[in-house]
Amino acid sequence: MMKKWIVLLMVAMIGLGINSAAFAEDESFFDWLFSLEPRNEIKPMHNELYNEECSDCHFPYQAGLLPEASWRKLFEPAALEDHFGDNAELDDETRIELLTALIADSADKSHYKRSKKIIASLGENEAPLRIIDIPYIKRKHHDIPEDLIAGNEKVKSLSYCDACHQKADEGIYDDDTVVIPGHGNWTW
Repeated sequence: MMKKWIVLLMVAMIGLGINSAAFAEDESFFDWLFSLEPRNEIKPMHNELYNEECSDCHFPYQAGLLPEASWRKLFEPAALEDHFGDNAELDDETRIELLTALIADSADKSHYKRSKKIIASLGENEAPLRIIDIPYIKRKHHDIPEDLIAGNEKVKSLSYCDACHQKADEGIYDDDTVVIPGHGNWTW
């Protein structure tokens, strides 16, 4: 029975013109299809150097929250020298290692559903420097009253993802894990 199912799936894929060329070089369609890893959210960052370097100043955003072009801009030496008002300079070896990890899992290379939605919301060649400037992110947060974000000392802005998204460090941003400090659960 299982063999029939696989054969039918393969025939359907061929018939629909789906092939592994649409997937990352390191992952075939079959690896993706039969993976037990959930793909609804954002791929968590497992790069310890990235988590260590970036979490000193802010929440270490997952690579799948921005496209490759954004990460390239953010990791230019001059951009790191003035990283949103702070000096985040890195030696070239560290900078290149972090950039390589971010590019590998960037939103435009990701198979995760939320990363795909982020890319779909961007215009061609659009490379925002701030996650909060992504149309998809803006749209997901537009119903939240300003006093619960900017007017909330424990949140301050949408850039503090982990202030409300209780599982942000795991790449989970679904509505069920949102707790706004001083307000409680939030549902859209």
